[in-house]
Amino acid sequence: MNDALKVFAGRSNPGLADEICDCLGIERSSLTISRFSNDNFSVQIDENVRERDVFVVQAFTEPASDCIMELLITLDALRSASASRITAVIPYFSYARSDKKDAPRISIAGRLIADLLKTAGANRVLTMDLHAEQVHGFFSIPVDHLTAIPIVAEHLANTCDLGNAVVVASDAGGAKRAGKFATRLGLPLAIIDKRRVSDTEVRQGHVVGDVRTKDAIVFEDEIATGGTIVETAHTLHKAGARRVFAGATHGVLVGDATSRLERAPIASLTVTNTVRVDATKSVAGMTVLSVAPLMAEAIRRIHTGESVGALFA
Repeated sequence: MNDALKVFAGRSNPGLADEICDCLGIERSSLTISRFSNDNFSVQIDENVRERDVFVVQAFTEPASDCIMELLITLDALRSASASRITAVIPYFSYARSDKKDAPRISIAGRLIADLLKTAGANRVLTMDLHAEQVHGFFSIPVDHLTAIPIVAEHLANTCDLGNAVVVASDAGGAKRAGKFATRLGLPLAIIDKRRVSDTEVRQGHVVGDVRTKDAIVFEDEIATGGTIVETAHTLHKAGARRVFAGATHGVLVGDATSRLERAPIASLTVTNTVRVDATKSVAGMTVLSVAPLMAEAIRRIHTGESVGALFA
């Protein structure tokens, strides 16, 4: 890689940024993030970025508001420093959950964040497995939307006997994602009837499809409280499934999610490192796969003007 490419990172997931840089064969570029006495953020770019192609890695993880402000201020600082192109690399775009007006007098915050990123100076966005794909359309700048489906599917194919398996969508809304996962593995698809009671509680009904005596694979975009995946595992076992293999791109794992998951009838759990998984989020037997090679290749292709879509051909 030539000196025209620079990769910076906020404080949400510097480990992933370093892995990406290792894959690209470059050093992570330096910036300084601090707070003033009034709690405002300050970001200073520590090296020359004039006419450089710049990428900033920052996931919207807890505390999400701090991560977003860090990114917005960093984008603005890079624009002021005359970077030629600025790409916001957002492995986990948490506000993709706010994709519609499903209650009176609320904000469609996913669209608001998309507008703020452009206003702050982003020329394009690179992200992964949005909760709602229509959020892609909220942006008026180019967006490259990656998926971890090939990574997780390959891992399961290499580590589990899938000779008698079925992929299960935990609700109708996730059927498209689960369908892609099933196609990748050449497996049939089943769907669970689900009703969301609140942000943390879901109720599931019957399974549409044959899961009896089969190994069921459930793949979600994210696991936050663990409510959906745990309820899905119980529903599948009640329907006669032999084992449940669970996977997700974003292992957010908030609150008592880790203890919930450890008590659940789940044979294996797989997530990726789009979100930093530290000791407080460790689940016994959980596998954390790296998306760094995929994101690094996407960054390289963006930098050189090659097709990012060709990664999934």
